[in-house]
Amino acid sequence: MREIVTIQVGGFANFIGSHFWNFQDEMLGLVTDPYGDPLFKTQSLNMDVLYRTGETSQGALTYTPRLLSVDFQGSLGSMSSQGTLYNEGSSRPSEVVTWEGNVSTHASEPRKKNLFLQSLYQEEQNVPSSNCINGWTKDSQNEIQDIDIVNCLDKEVQFWTDFSKVHYHPQSLYEVNGLWMDGQEFDNYGIGRDVFTGNLRGEEICDRLRFFVEECDHIQGFQFIVDDSGGFSPVASDFLESIADEYTNTPVLLYAVRGPGSHMNPKSKKQTVVRDLHDAVSFSRLSSFCKMIVPVGLPFLSQSKASTFLNIKDENPYYCSAVYASALHSTSLPFRMEPLGPTADSSDASGAVDVNGIVQMLSGQSRQNMVAILDVAMPGPSLTGRQDEQSLLGNLQPLTPDVAEDVDDLQAVESMTVHGAFGSEGHRASVSEVEKAIHGAYECAMTRPIFCHLSVARCPLPIPLPFPSIFGNLVGQHGELLGSPISGCVSRGSLDVHSIPMATRLRCSCSILPFLGKRLGNLGKFGIERGSPGTELLRSWGFEKDEVEDMGETLAKMVRTVNPASEPSSDSD
Repeated sequence: MREIVTIQVGGFANFIGSHFWNFQDEMLGLVTDPYGDPLFKTQSLNMDVLYRTGETSQGALTYTPRLLSVDFQGSLGSMSSQGTLYNEGSSRPSEVVTWEGNVSTHASEPRKKNLFLQSLYQEEQNVPSSNCINGWTKDSQNEIQDIDIVNCLDKEVQFWTDFSKVHYHPQSLYEVNGLWMDGQEFDNYGIGRDVFTGNLRGEEICDRLRFFVEECDHIQGFQFIVDDSGGFSPVASDFLESIADEYTNTPVLLYAVRGPGSHMNPKSKKQTVVRDLHDAVSFSRLSSFCKMIVPVGLPFLSQSKASTFLNIKDENPYYCSAVYASALHSTSLPFRMEPLGPTADSSDASGAVDVNGIVQMLSGQSRQNMVAILDVAMPGPSLTGRQDEQSLLGNLQPLTPDVAEDVDDLQAVESMTVHGAFGSEGHRASVSEVEKAIHGAYECAMTRPIFCHLSVARCPLPIPLPFPSIFGNLVGQHGELLGSPISGCVSRGSLDVHSIPMATRLRCSCSILPFLGKRLGNLGKFGIERGSPGTELLRSWGFEKDEVEDMGETLAKMVRTVNPASEPSSDSD
């Protein structure tokens, strides 16, 4: 078995992670659910790749994500940093007396659980009833309660734990000591520069990671998600550097994610310089310590083509993170597919590949470009009927910002995942039908990549109860795209849509050139050129001139890799 350790650093990364683990938890529940869709009972996906077995001090068996989450102190809301399964590490006062004077204790009131978390707690205290589906009773008496839960979450989510239905191991949840969620603005590279190295935080974080890595039989890689819009970017950079030193041969697939608040227009020239330099420095530093980096996060997701069948509230991280998490779930499916032998049955899934395989496939061929674009079709269209076979390729839209559209790149390299697709007459398509449709679409395309790997699974994306109401009125109960809108509703949620087909694509293409060029240009204009306005700012962040020039050369090399005809960055007057 080839395990993956997932790392989430920063607020928006943990919002995405919360949805991601909800999907995994839902799939685990559907495997044993007698009323569940048989497609989820497949043996071709090995959840042990992402999960670990354990045991509490009371001897109870546990099955928890192989996860390390790093965030602000106070970011867990009503959840304890010890999780909910293990009752160790209680807050009882120490028996050792080292002070003989008066002692006063200041304790804040615990945050009240929202309606969803209250219902989870009640459910765990009671024996599930026989008419329970997925842990949620579907009788009419409880339907109103479910509606209340959905409405509550759509309006009141403040923390990523507010909608998490997953049990975590005590080693998984790390709150950075001294960094309070309601403290100073943690919005640029300089603010977070010394966080990892200060107060033994780096050692504590690395010890927690070591706990998960050392129990792996054969780790295939790290799935690293970082909110790189502010001060958590240098925290992640330092952490990645430590990982590169300690786990030299273990690949890191890095998702650099941006939440809705990070794209607000700056109010002054100074703020523009700070933001643009942060973006350039952050990307340059993060990319130095991973095998592949995937930028994710659009300025206005609701206005993008990726949201054609969705209703997104751009200002709400609970909504935006659900879309990005759905894409990451789909992209990770090949990592836990069971490899098939020459005579094995591939009726449920095909195209298994590990993290290193994806990295080498995309960045090791053609131009050797390590920056990948993430595309999504959510929900994925039908392979037949009203839409032609090419529509699936046409519906894939980027979740990576600042990419060029309609670029013909004969050296592009791609890895696509399609799962839960519909075939003829509304039936789930077989693996061979999907493969035939995709290959046919590429044959008919005007241009095609130099190489494309295809992974296919029949199981769709399950929609858990705490998923936001983001589906439009053209999305049916099982994610099918309808010919006419459902009257009387604008948005549909988990009570209306139970699963959806998905398609995602990672591609290394020259379409990433505007993204890279923007960061290289801003670093030169604001940080490298003589008299540039950001020189002192970069120095205050701890970067000397030669370090800034090295970062510029790193970015320039990426640009030349994608576009060999481009001129190197200039250090001219």
